[in-house]
Amino acid sequence: MRNYDPIRLEIFKHLFAAAAEEMGVVLRKASYSPNIKERRDYSCAIFDSQANMIAQAAHIPVHLGSMPLSVWAAIDEFEDLAPGDVIVSNDPYRGGTHLPDITLVTPVFMQAPGGANFSSEEADRIVGFVASRAHHSDVGGITPGSMPVANEIFQEGLIIPPARLVAGGRINRGLMDVIIANVRTPRERKGDLLAQIAANQRGSSRLMALIDRYGWSEINFYMGELLAYTERMTRSLLANMPDGEYGFGDFMDDDGLSNDPVPIKVKVSIDGESATIDFSGSAPQQKGSINAVIAITQSAVYYVFRCLLGLDVPNNSGCLAPLKIIAPPGSVVNALAPAAVAGGNVETSQRIVDVLLGALAKIEWGEAGAVVPAASQGTMNNLTIGGYDADRERTFAYYETVGGGMGARPNSDGPSAAHSHMTNTLNTPIEALEFDYPLRLLRYELRPGSGGGGKYKGGNGIRRDIQFLVDSEVTILSERRRLAPYGLFGGNPGKKGKNLLVRDDQVTTLPGKVSITVQAGDVLSLRTPGGGGYGSEDI
Repeated sequence: MRNYDPIRLEIFKHLFAAAAEEMGVVLRKASYSPNIKERRDYSCAIFDSQANMIAQAAHIPVHLGSMPLSVWAAIDEFEDLAPGDVIVSNDPYRGGTHLPDITLVTPVFMQAPGGANFSSEEADRIVGFVASRAHHSDVGGITPGSMPVANEIFQEGLIIPPARLVAGGRINRGLMDVIIANVRTPRERKGDLLAQIAANQRGSSRLMALIDRYGWSEINFYMGELLAYTERMTRSLLANMPDGEYGFGDFMDDDGLSNDPVPIKVKVSIDGESATIDFSGSAPQQKGSINAVIAITQSAVYYVFRCLLGLDVPNNSGCLAPLKIIAPPGSVVNALAPAAVAGGNVETSQRIVDVLLGALAKIEWGEAGAVVPAASQGTMNNLTIGGYDADRERTFAYYETVGGGMGARPNSDGPSAAHSHMTNTLNTPIEALEFDYPLRLLRYELRPGSGGGGKYKGGNGIRRDIQFLVDSEVTILSERRRLAPYGLFGGNPGKKGKNLLVRDDQVTTLPGKVSITVQAGDVLSLRTPGGGGYGSEDI
């Protein structure tokens, strides 16, 4: 049996990751929408021929843990994949997350330049896949931005099952026309899809260049060794945790259609080198759009345990091998069609992380010391705005998420004004916002005192005031407006968020999840939650 070379393993880890990072650069530079170009709401990854994720760029956690399921869906749907094919899908019930996240999967065939390092028998073999996922700022549905307060998925936008967007190197014009005919911003959507195709082409060429340089057998061997290494490191992490069961529960504020809190519960059972993560006891799937599909729950579990591993461990599917996830079908953490899911991806994913960290905080970490922070803001503060811009004679659709306070750590205060946990986007720069949309940003500042007190203080949230220059439709999907982010070990909760609408000097408090029509001159003030504190101030 061949043993791997640790130095060579590290080299290949970085080579694969660099290919994924380069995909992201191409996607960002070629894209049309500020959501992708400025906020960088996209992810790219490299997969082996069995759809195991080998490497990922440092992009969006909620995308990356779920993308292998999109690759599997492409494989299951098409047994006749050919060179030059690109599969498109956004179906949350077939490996997706929510409808605005469109995934493109490209099979990579053994066709390296010159073919020096493989035989004729190996030609035309699938050696891997590359995939990109990007949040498109509109994919149809009942409200601009495709993030409505909905009660079924059909209201959220166009559903794209796995289909060939590119066949043999030629774009499927019929499918492209169907997609852009069902969105409010067709030019932007087409441009962003073409940017994803370009990103996948770059990933394919980089992977084939590696095969041409090192040979297929070497690349295949180290793909397997990277997966095995991450699995071993995850098993070692679990083996150093005390065996036992650690439970925790928290609540979503509501589902957007009722005022009832929605419980999410988890029990983490550590048994030697493996763990079971059981979400039994969580609420049934809801009428509103906070339902998470299984891909989201898997992503959140992957994210939490990957964080515990440290930075040097490769980012790949090996992390999930020792973990068994139990998520009852028909629950809010494993919804079944046709449940609405727009908020499950962006909001429920955050609460799943909160309960997992709450459970792991109960572990006696021994000499390593505590490693789990208090709750961060627990929301992405999703804002979509759409309408008609008369000056540019076009419709517009804008989407953004807003940062907030992160939870205090066992040895330091929490950072302020950050996108935390399942999101990793940037803010939209003021210049880009005001250049591309009929909007004006009046205030963008920290929210002093919103972080929870304690020995270490939670980070502060943000105040972001946007004035509408034209009549617009607005949807907000936010959390932690009724139930505050928790502190740990005597630390105080972070301050809850607020959504305020100002019209003619009259201030109205809006619900956490709401769709409204606003008038030119109105001001929306988003005030995001702070993070929880850690430890008693008396210590």
